[in-house]
Amino acid sequence: MSRIEETIDISRSPEEVFAYMMDPAHVPEWQESAVSARKLTDGPLGVGSQFAVKRRFGRREMPTTMQVMEYDPPRSWHFHGVDGPVRGDMMGRIEPLDDGRRSRVTLSLDFESHGIGKVLVPLVVKPQVRKEMPRNEEHLKDLMESGTV
Repeated sequence: MSRIEETIDISRSPEEVFAYMMDPAHVPEWQESAVSARKLTDGPLGVGSQFAVKRRFGRREMPTTMQVMEYDPPRSWHFHGVDGPVRGDMMGRIEPLDDGRRSRVTLSLDFESHGIGKVLVPLVVKPQVRKEMPRNEEHLKDLMESGTV
């Protein structure tokens, strides 16, 4: 399947954007489909850490566990779903702009499907994500630039 990729510029430093985005507690604040998110492992987020995310796709709520595969603050990350019928594969990178005063955030997402996920991904999940991802990035930008985070 083809990855979905979106990019947005945010008027905050890469360090600020990365710190906000890497806190699972903030995921439902800026991602429409996220109902809840929480860290499952002790210690700071890093390679091997896991967090649970519950998302709504249509009328269905789907919990999944994500594992941190790569973690390079404040530049990039890679999270991969380790359970459930729909397993997201999220990669992100943050590039500094204007001597680090602004950031360019690029999110790239694909899915691995198992069981019922083979039907859900092309019919429900991918179409919703294609619409939602640009709105999520806009919401992230608004939150970060408003100074409320």
